[in-house]
Amino acid sequence: MNQRDSKCGFFPDEIVLQILARLPVKSLFRTKSVCKLWHKLTSDVYFLKLYNNVSMINPMVIVEVNESSSESRSSLILFDSFRGVSELSLDFVKDRIKVRASCSGMLCCSSIPHRGVYYVCNPMTKKYRLLPKSRERHVTRFHPDGEATLVGLACDLFTQKYYVVLAGYHRSFGHRPERTFISMIYDSESNKWRKFVSSQEDRFTHMNQNQVVFTNGALHWLTASCSYVLALDLDSEIWRKIELPNPLTSGNGNRIYLLDSDGHLSVIQILDGQMNIWLMIDYVTEDWKLADSVSLLCIRGMVPGIFPISQNSEYVFLATYKQVLVYNRNSRVWMEMYSVKNGATLPLWFSAYSFRSTIFSC
Repeated sequence: MNQRDSKCGFFPDEIVLQILARLPVKSLFRTKSVCKLWHKLTSDVYFLKLYNNVSMINPMVIVEVNESSSESRSSLILFDSFRGVSELSLDFVKDRIKVRASCSGMLCCSSIPHRGVYYVCNPMTKKYRLLPKSRERHVTRFHPDGEATLVGLACDLFTQKYYVVLAGYHRSFGHRPERTFISMIYDSESNKWRKFVSSQEDRFTHMNQNQVVFTNGALHWLTASCSYVLALDLDSEIWRKIELPNPLTSGNGNRIYLLDSDGHLSVIQILDGQMNIWLMIDYVTEDWKLADSVSLLCIRGMVPGIFPISQNSEYVFLATYKQVLVYNRNSRVWMEMYSVKNGATLPLWFSAYSFRSTIFSC
């Protein structure tokens, strides 16, 4: 892989790197045995940045599937618009876990048998970290069931640093007001938790909790009222409200979902057989624009039970009770990627998360 090799029919180094950067993680790790240079690629800063940048362009969806046995562990189904459907296992984490948040190819999972125990893992590289327990017991005192209302994961691909946020209403012992909102932030660099207390009155649906978006240094959740987005700035540790476009909040029957779109905050509205995709074009001034409007006429029978999960400027992934669909915004074509053939205990959208295939260290 040098200039002389190129004259003999080999590709230049940069072309080779561009090709390798488009391989699945599993295939990339297999190429390590080809030569010394390729063996070092997964630890090379330049190549890691290239690989992750390419991967972030390709939206995916993972769906957590639980077997009926209470002792069985979760498995994941991965939906990729380019490579189709594949299965992933979380057995490398030596615990029974459930996915709580997803960001840039990393998952934050909570232990099922051990309350207050959390992991961060990369299902593509099969690496994980058990997060340290906080000195305080707020992690297990969230109202109403002892689990955090909001779980967020924020990953910085450039620095390979990440944060985990657990937030929720503190159990009332009589001396604390019901609006007391406890926020715990884990910093992977310091390997420590920090806590701050605020006052909130917001509620969140299951989909609101699943669809957390990390962008502009903040984690974002849509509230159950669908009137605004609640954002946590990780540097200043301040919660703030972001208003939605007026057309989204006017009228009854709106179904609104919060997603990421190529690093931008986005909301998708489903109303009257139409799917409207809004994009925040200026985060500082909170300016939105209508990026696309899609007719749902050809899938009108599915509309009441369809949920957007992941997107970019080209594709939108949606999940129903037993199906995963992908819509190509350029060709205006719908395609079914997956359908459950047997009975499912929970709808697919209930445990579906946006995903990217990256090389990120735990």
